Amino acid sequence: MRIVQLISFGLAALSLTSCFKDEAPNAECDITKAWVHIDNWERLFFNVSDTAKNVLYSDANIIFAVKPDSDITALAPMFELTPGATITPSNGSTQDFSRGPVKYTVTSEDGKWSRDYYVSFSLPKIPLEYEFEDCIVYTDVSKATYNKWYEQCETGSNTTAQIEVFANANSGYALSNVKSPVENYPSVSDTGYSGKGVRLTTCSTGAWGELVQRPLAAGNFFIGEFDVSQALKNTLHTTRMGRPFDRKPLKVTGMYKYKAGEVFWRYRDETIEKHPEIKDRAAIYASFYRNRDKSGDEVILFGEDCKTNPHIIGYAEMPTVPETDTWTPFEMTFNYSEDIDYDILAKQGYSLTVVFTSSTDGAYYEGAPGSTLCIDNVKIICE
Repeated sequence: MRIVQLISFGLAALSLTSCFKDEAPNAECDITKAWVHIDNWERLFFNVSDTAKNVLYSDANIIFAVKPDSDITALAPMFELTPGATITPSNGSTQDFSRGPVKYTVTSEDGKWSRDYYVSFSLPKIPLEYEFEDCIVYTDVSKATYNKWYEQCETGSNTTAQIEVFANANSGYALSNVKSPVENYPSVSDTGYSGKGVRLTTCSTGAWGELVQRPLAAGNFFIGEFDVSQALKNTLHTTRMGRPFDRKPLKVTGMYKYKAGEVFWRYRDETIEKHPEIKDRAAIYASFYRNRDKSGDEVILFGEDCKTNPHIIGYAEMPTVPETDTWTPFEMTFNYSEDIDYDILAKQGYSLTVVFTSSTDGAYYEGAPGSTLCIDNVKIICE
């Protein structure tokens, strides 16, 4: 189930890009899966699992990672759609992807709603430097407005694409207050060390949050994807951390400011406990990991194992994030538990995530409302 599951909790203001009407499941117009069947998959793909993708309904761009210089002039992707929906160009039709992404339009069964997807076959490389200047104010179908950040990524053959490299939980927070001003969300664009930066703030989710036992939303910002469909099922699985990375990271540096909120909250037995004697803590860390297991299945880091997953081979962390009201440099160095396999590295077999949060235990609804972490000029230094 997709967006309708959230509506069943009374969330008429559900955010993001899925198309629906509250009372009509047949008004959905989403792609839920995409795949391509070709003879000799090894010609194009690094792994057989790369030939299929589960599509989050936050995704408007569906990217199949392929080997450099692959022939992508005649491919026929297939799509699983929400019930009754139709797609143009037709499902399984052959398209030329060498000229860039191909636009597919999904129309709901009742014909009243539609949504565009952009499908591409490329090899995106995430940047090494982030100044967070390319931020937009995004308006979803519920009319909630919040910030998203995009980066210009190399995709091979002298082409680039705008990709949301750093994700955040703004779409989840929108469930609690669809009318919230942009500047009141947990992750917002603000004045940075130079130009624009990112401000992360731990926020109360109000009466709605207490009703669904999610009273707190930490400001978070991480390389990966946010899956809002898990917001009321398994909050720790909303954060899908990591993107393929073909270099060996050595350090992460940047600028930050941090101020802890005044009163620390803990959520226990459906009750908010307030502990002014406890100091909130921010977190800044990074994990580098094998993104395939021994069977070739995809590995993703989630909230509960982003530091402990056995596939992590490199880890960097600021042991503490001291409070400071002036922009202050930070630097953290990767420690490796094993040597990198450079053949696997060249085949996109490792992923990297860099994580920032205003409350280190915010995923467990612990933190101080008002805790604020600001970041800018983040750099990934590689071998």
